[in-house]
Amino acid sequence: MQTNFTLRQLHEPDIVAADDILRRCVHCGFCTATCPTYVLGGDERDSPRGRIYLMKEMFESGEVTEPVVTHLDRCLTCLSCMTTCPSGVDYMHLVDLARARIDETIKRPWHERLKRWALGRTLPNPKRFRFMLLAGWMAKPLKPVLEKLNFHGAAAALNMVPKGFPRLTVPTRKDADARHRVRVARVAMLRGCVQENLAPSINDAAVRLLERHGVEVVFIEDQFCCGALEHHLGQDEGAREQARRNIDAWSEQMRERPLDAILVTASGCGTMLKDYGTLLARDQGYAERAAEVAYLAQDISEFMERVGLAAPSVWTNLTVAYQSPCSLQHGQGIDAEPRELLAQAGFRVVDLPENHLCCGSAGTYSLMQPKISAELRDRKCANIEAVAPDIVATGNIGCLSQLMEGSPVPIVHTVELLDWATGGPCPRSIEKLKGRAKPVKSLLQPARV
Repeated sequence: MQTNFTLRQLHEPDIVAADDILRRCVHCGFCTATCPTYVLGGDERDSPRGRIYLMKEMFESGEVTEPVVTHLDRCLTCLSCMTTCPSGVDYMHLVDLARARIDETIKRPWHERLKRWALGRTLPNPKRFRFMLLAGWMAKPLKPVLEKLNFHGAAAALNMVPKGFPRLTVPTRKDADARHRVRVARVAMLRGCVQENLAPSINDAAVRLLERHGVEVVFIEDQFCCGALEHHLGQDEGAREQARRNIDAWSEQMRERPLDAILVTASGCGTMLKDYGTLLARDQGYAERAAEVAYLAQDISEFMERVGLAAPSVWTNLTVAYQSPCSLQHGQGIDAEPRELLAQAGFRVVDLPENHLCCGSAGTYSLMQPKISAELRDRKCANIEAVAPDIVATGNIGCLSQLMEGSPVPIVHTVELLDWATGGPCPRSIEKLKGRAKPVKSLLQPARV
């Protein structure tokens, strides 16, 4: 793509970065076939190619127009286009630059500013989020009224609230047998500001699974939100501050004893951590340490594939449809590993049709763009029904929360199934399937005559 930046503009680091990305695009349009918003509406401006043109015009003219804001707001940042692109266009960082420019340049309507401010202050803060969950739990009966009044964003927010009473405290985890085990690795684990409140069982399962495989797990009290939520809202400085605080906490831990990895069980957070090196590349005080954290960051499925999964202690032969989170398959390039681990654990793994398309969660997207998000959720749920699995497994809390609202099939995090198969408890959401699991030892015993 030909660009027309002035020499003065090319003295700005952000413009130089945008120019380099824009020039890679060859207008081929392969990205349109895998873009969820284009597949739904067929509007070229809601495709990666169309958005690239809009961003090019914005950067060149310096003017932020209404179409630019509208169509970039509709982008899920699922990064499916990057997986498809034959030219290697770095769409992710181009959108990051554009959203930051929009946030710096325009003044949104008051209700939009209020919503963004509230999301940026609430979701990344576990204590505030727990309070909001409690308020949401009490307000859940009002959901039909909110939908009737066309308050779809508020109704979508209530979808995130668990059916049971939210757990208001974060338990401390101690491995009673830690002193007697041979350790193969020492890792820190990101709790996740949203996940620890919505589904604490995921991290509980992850700790059991890791310790069962000889991995020492360190939880660092001073860690914070990964910064992804603010970053996707265009609030770059807030995201950088979150990243700096996390890097300080992990650096202090690594000064005491080295870490082999920083593990993440929410793939959206994992994509963000792996991008810390780019996010803080121009920060002289943090650039080197940010690159080290990005190098150490791993999704738990990626890590377990390298460690090697122990032989299952129970055999279920349940059919599991694997829903591949966009942040994992497109953002991190991890797609085969979770499937292979589930198969090794004794599950019959099937793929969902259109597995490359986003479920519509995409961080805060379900709250900011509830209509499109609901359409994508319903499309994904129809694909789930088409393969009729016993369980759906996924690796991201956003996907799990989104699909639980529309799917008749139970949605479980991949790590919960791996934990169950190798000796942990059956996940609560699929206890009705517990009877299908048979101890492996009993299956290996010869039948009595």
